[in-house]
Amino acid sequence: MFNILPLRKDLEVKLRKYGLRGKFEKQMSFLTKNPKYPSLNLELLEPRNRGIYSIRIDRQFRALLMFLSDRETIEIIAITNHYR
Repeated sequence: MFNILPLRKDLEVKLRKYGLRGKFEKQMSFLTKNPKYPSLNLELLEPRNRGIYSIRIDRQFRALLMFLSDRETIEIIAITNHYR
C-alpha cells in the first residue's frame, strides 16, 4: 500500500479545468493498492535514472509521479496532455 502526497494547487486547478477529478481519484485508488493494475499503464520514463513514472488518467491525460526515497510515498509532479 502506498501513500500519495497532497497535490499542489496548480495540479488541482488543472484537474478541475479539464474535469478529471473523478478519473484521477479512481486511478489513484488503483495505484495505492496495486501499481501494476492494467488500466494504469505504469511506465518508467527516459532517462530512467530520474525515476519519473507515467500513469494513465484517461486516453488523453497522464500523471507524472515519483516514488520518494522511502519507496512507500508517491508525489504527483505533473498532469500532462499525452498527445501534445
